[in-house]
Amino acid sequence: MVKSPLIIEHQIPTPNSGPYIITVGPDQCLWFCESLTDKIARLDPDTSDITEYSVPTANSKPTGIIAGADGNLWFTEYSGHKIGRITLDGRIVEFPLPTPNAGPNGIVLGPDGHVWFSETDVARVARISSNGHVQEFHAGISPGSRPLSPVVRDGALWFSEAEGNRIARVTINGEVTEFPIPTINSQPRAMATHPDGSIWFVQTDANSLGRIAPDGSIVEHKVPTRNASLRGVCVGANGDLWFTENASNLIGRMRPDGMMVGEYEIPSPASGARAITATADGRLFFSQFDIGKIGEVRPAGS
Repeated sequence: MVKSPLIIEHQIPTPNSGPYIITVGPDQCLWFCESLTDKIARLDPDTSDITEYSVPTANSKPTGIIAGADGNLWFTEYSGHKIGRITLDGRIVEFPLPTPNAGPNGIVLGPDGHVWFSETDVARVARISSNGHVQEFHAGISPGSRPLSPVVRDGALWFSEAEGNRIARVTINGEVTEFPIPTINSQPRAMATHPDGSIWFVQTDANSLGRIAPDGSIVEHKVPTRNASLRGVCVGANGDLWFTENASNLIGRMRPDGMMVGEYEIPSPASGARAITATADGRLFFSQFDIGKIGEVRPAGS
């Protein structure tokens, strides 16, 4: 029997902050967006200290964040329609996007060294150079598909299409291939690359985790708790998939063969679990959007 992990919670100083995407920075701290209070925050995993930095644009709704190749963090401003860059000491620069009301959302460091992101509200994907030059791609992306969380595999970008019910592969030259998901209206969202070469993604409305192999074939694995509303997924230290169940307030764990290991209750009720990420020492951190906390999972033996 696998022992249940320890789950603890870290209170964010600013109330009602709406923490969302969370990532590991070059300083090995956790960096995350506070979508409801226009802040970027840093959590030291050794001391649990949280430092917050205000985004210059009001009502910008920072959403996605990733470490860039330049040693800084880059983030999307979904309502501000900008890309932000923050240094490790909290200095922020913002870059406006060429397309109005683009709704930048998910973000990732691309295989070409540039930062790539989804423009969810205009069915485009884009990349930004270190000096702020933006190039957008839309040919081959289905209109209204709402591309979301990008990851990198085989030298290309992969995006989930929440409304298009597809997974899209985009080369660094902007060539697009779309792969339909077997279950209709499954609402694919967060994705994570696995060491075996596959990509795993949550299917929020299908109550499943999906796996897309290098050849584009897709297999779906149901989660036991009904109407769990899966939101975030990451790969743990041993290759298992860890994911957030927003509606059921659980953290789930699944083996790469699709077998469930367990579902674990989050201490605070109705916490609004969203994104989740793993650190090198085996711990996992997840955002609790509805209560303004960052959760920490310590698997047994980590």
